Amino acid sequence: MKLNFVLLLSTLIILVAGCKVDELEPLEKNTDVPGAVSNVKWVAGPGNATLTYAVPNNNNLLYVKAVYTLASGRVMEVKASYYGNTLKVEGFGDTEEHEVKLYAVTRSEIESAPVSVKVKPLENPIWGVFRSIKAQADFGGLRFTAKNIAKADLAIEILTEDSKGKLVPTSKNIYTSIVDIDQAIRGYDPIERKFAITIRDRWLNYSDTLYTTLTPLYEAVIPKSGYKAVTLPSDVALNTSTSIAGMWDGDTNGWPRVLMTSSGVLTPQWVTFDIGKLSSLSRIVIWDYPEYLNGRTYYYGGNLLDFEVWGTDNPPSDGSFTNWTKLGTFKSIKPSGSAYGVNTAEDNTTGAAGLNYTFDAGIPKVRYIRIKSLKNWQGTTFMAIGEIQLYGDPR
Repeated sequence: MKLNFVLLLSTLIILVAGCKVDELEPLEKNTDVPGAVSNVKWVAGPGNATLTYAVPNNNNLLYVKAVYTLASGRVMEVKASYYGNTLKVEGFGDTEEHEVKLYAVTRSEIESAPVSVKVKPLENPIWGVFRSIKAQADFGGLRFTAKNIAKADLAIEILTEDSKGKLVPTSKNIYTSIVDIDQAIRGYDPIERKFAITIRDRWLNYSDTLYTTLTPLYEAVIPKSGYKAVTLPSDVALNTSTSIAGMWDGDTNGWPRVLMTSSGVLTPQWVTFDIGKLSSLSRIVIWDYPEYLNGRTYYYGGNLLDFEVWGTDNPPSDGSFTNWTKLGTFKSIKPSGSAYGVNTAEDNTTGAAGLNYTFDAGIPKVRYIRIKSLKNWQGTTFMAIGEIQLYGDPR
């Protein structure tokens, strides 16, 4: 027994002694210091600068590194392969001069002497967006528009008063990179309240803050329990697997619990339904049915692109548009503006959240709704709708 224990102990000692902690080391061990980059030039961009340079003649060169410090004190480091001669330094919140140091670095991680250059970026996009903001009261909250000409990745932070009158974050921040920003936050009673809006980029540069005091317009959910299908002579035929009621069954994307109309009709087509109560409508939210393409894809196939919404309190039995009032003409906008069938994360997030369409002001009270498709994303007219929700004043 003793002998076995001794043998086991000896084996463990040998194994431990044979273990060695791996350490990350340079690919090569060459202590030669590379030459510095030369002929450095730069072009200013919005909150950034693009540098070009000549790399030194060194077979051991791996990359060129730029080191600079933002106004916040954050030290930034950008690397570019030795195959190219360009890199971008970004994250500047002002238009002051900023020193950038460039280093040539070998495969042995040996740096050259730094070459210093001072760049002066153009105005950060947060400021143009901030100056263009227009805010107004909307149904259930606040609506604002702005221009993001640079298509910068921005966060729009919104604060509002709590029960003690203190401005606090709403947790309804908006993240976007589109040019034409048109957003709303809702869920507030029609009581005067203060809002604050500020713009931030991903380097934590902030614009000034816009303060506004508004009274949200009254708005309530029109209960789906009152929605009913109506079939009139001119209404389009449906895909036999789906029904009009698929638009209010609580499932936004599960087949066949959706509305899909006939793809054989290539002219404008429409469907009709009853919302159960005469109401002053404020908006409609439409969840497009996401087709199966690279996962689930919005802004595709029969998803509405150009369409109209009509309303009446007395639909004629012949299916004509007599007695109907057009509540709004709409166009679906893909946030990224990317090619058909290609979606960004923002596109998918926006589509999954449902698309809001606000009705024209001063429209009459209605009970019956028609959605009229003029053109879908595919370029024809059939509709593929996962779910809808109407809002307004049913009192």
